Amino acid sequence: MIECYAAFAAKQKLKEFRYAEPRQIGPMDAVIGISHCGICHSDIHLIDNDWQTSRYPLVPGHEIIGKVERVGVDVRDLTPGQRVGVGWQAGSCGNCEWCRRGEENLCPDDTATAVGHYGGFARKVIVDSRFVFPIPPLMASESAAPLLCAGITVYSPLRRLTKPGDKVGVIGIGGLGHLAVQFARALGCHVTAFSHTPGKEEEARALGAGDFIGSKDKNTLAKLKRHFDFLLTTVNVTLDWELYLAMLRPNGRLIVVGAVDKPLEIPAGAIISGQKGVIASVIGSPGMIREMLDFAARERIAARTEVLPLKDVNAALDRVRQNKARYRMVLEV
Repeated sequence: MIECYAAFAAKQKLKEFRYAEPRQIGPMDAVIGISHCGICHSDIHLIDNDWQTSRYPLVPGHEIIGKVERVGVDVRDLTPGQRVGVGWQAGSCGNCEWCRRGEENLCPDDTATAVGHYGGFARKVIVDSRFVFPIPPLMASESAAPLLCAGITVYSPLRRLTKPGDKVGVIGIGGLGHLAVQFARALGCHVTAFSHTPGKEEEARALGAGDFIGSKDKNTLAKLKRHFDFLLTTVNVTLDWELYLAMLRPNGRLIVVGAVDKPLEIPAGAIISGQKGVIASVIGSPGMIREMLDFAARERIAARTEVLPLKDVNAALDRVRQNKARYRMVLEV
């Protein structure tokens, strides 16, 4: 039996749960014995059924680090005892145009690690081995776990769109934003951190921000017209979109990775003038995740975490709900 913690109804505390481990696994599957699992705000959305996709009992968790216990008969690139990670995606069809192009994260028939599938708030997880990633040796497990979702969420658009010397603003210095600052700086960009918390300035600069802007200071914000090549918004709240779009240089882009729960009301004139654009990004392909992990190890990029034992999962979730985590909560199994 696999021991885990599950939500049995929307917005409820998690409780202990067990489900049977299959005697036989699929030919491309891997069984991972979990040592750490990060908590993402998406886990809160799943627990609360905010996206109307949740089925109960629901075992959240998709920032998983552990060791391979056993693999299917056709798995060739994983070995028992190997330290690995699993992120949001746990499978894809393998046949559509997006999978054939190496963009499996865009597959219309993808499998999510914790949607219709038991996730990582557990002692084990069973997933498609093609979505299991070796973790670089010197990377601490508790710091690596959030990279599997938060890290790739910000790395992918920065890697695909920016170039050295670009001026990049990161809006929100939290679980996503503190990683975005590190990645953007390591990619050679000049980084400005935006936060409504003045006390984060010292940490933001230590993470790699060249400038820090208090997002409540409308006078300062208004002076930043035509300043940035890219603005990456990591927050899940509605912003003054017209104000931020005015900060973009011609051909600039506002990149949305924070799951804002209300429609983005963008005045057409705010993007027509200057040929600006609003785009979004969703995790990254397996190839991009492997690249991101190697890049993070080489550049010594790591998540700042608070670690609690798995049995304290509800206390950890409360810290995330209350925006008290600095910067990611990680469960130790």
